[in-house]
Amino acid sequence: MEYASETEVGTAGKHVRSLSAALNQVLFGQSELVDLVLTGVLARGHILLEGLPGLGKTELVKGLSKTLRLGTKRVQFTPDLLPGDITGNPVLQEIDGRRAFVFQPGPLFTNIVLADEINRASPKTQSALLEAMQERRVTVLGETHELPKPFFVLATQNPIELEGTYPLPEAQLDRFLFKLEVTRNNVETLEKIVTQRELGAEPKVEAIMDAATLEDVLNLVRRIYLPDVVANYIARLVDGTHPGQSNAARGIRYGASPRAALSLASAAKARALMNERTHASFEDVRFVAPAVLRHRIVLEYNARVEGLSNNDVVRSLLEEVPFQGGATPKTLKPVTTA
Repeated sequence: MEYASETEVGTAGKHVRSLSAALNQVLFGQSELVDLVLTGVLARGHILLEGLPGLGKTELVKGLSKTLRLGTKRVQFTPDLLPGDITGNPVLQEIDGRRAFVFQPGPLFTNIVLADEINRASPKTQSALLEAMQERRVTVLGETHELPKPFFVLATQNPIELEGTYPLPEAQLDRFLFKLEVTRNNVETLEKIVTQRELGAEPKVEAIMDAATLEDVLNLVRRIYLPDVVANYIARLVDGTHPGQSNAARGIRYGASPRAALSLASAAKARALMNERTHASFEDVRFVAPAVLRHRIVLEYNARVEGLSNNDVVRSLLEEVPFQGGATPKTLKPVTTA
């Protein structure tokens, strides 16, 4: 593979900075959240946004679709939503004097799918997304249909404590590259929202990229160099999420899958590109690790009763696992003076 050059990374970085500036005008006071959303998109991943209603999750996704000039469809998940309402259904039509079933594509057939309040639908309906999110295709009545490229699912969900919600199954959670937590705004941000927004009015966002430019940037992310030492750090982090492999994993029942390691690598490369670097670093992995790992570990019942959270476990894991797996080479050790 030909690795990315500094010139290519610098040019792509300018586009990404413009995207970030535009999205920060859509969602005030959430710059880290915006950076993580862009990192997830550049890594070709699906993103799950969790937070209370009214915090701007949907507006952020709509703003992203406008800045990228991609096809977007929104699905409002409700308890009565059926799988065919998402994937599409065969419809009986008359063709050349005979009747035949013709597949009518559903809202999944677009570039960005906004799955709004995804955990208000039943598990059966949620499972309709599994094949689409993993293989970028849909199979209905034995017939497979390819989805457009690029294809992203950006889903919002309410905290599980709210009424009328269903927990997402682990198999579906694992298909989301990131799970991001949207928190409430501080007083200064609320004041800015009140003075610069109108109730019911969408913020104006200009297009920054087209589909061809985005595809070039996505391909460039794959060419970011991942050093062996960083790959080893990723492997040790994921291994440390399993019971018996670290002190941080004492309250964990099931650890992260190999897909988590691949997700960390892709996200670290995307983060490096955003910082206009040709290689991924330990710091890139640390930045994306909470978003990648928090939804991929399952805690023991006793740990949850004691108040331990997934975020606590990931934080402890990052403190416990060192960057280097072995001893630091002598040539890199600091010189001690008498």
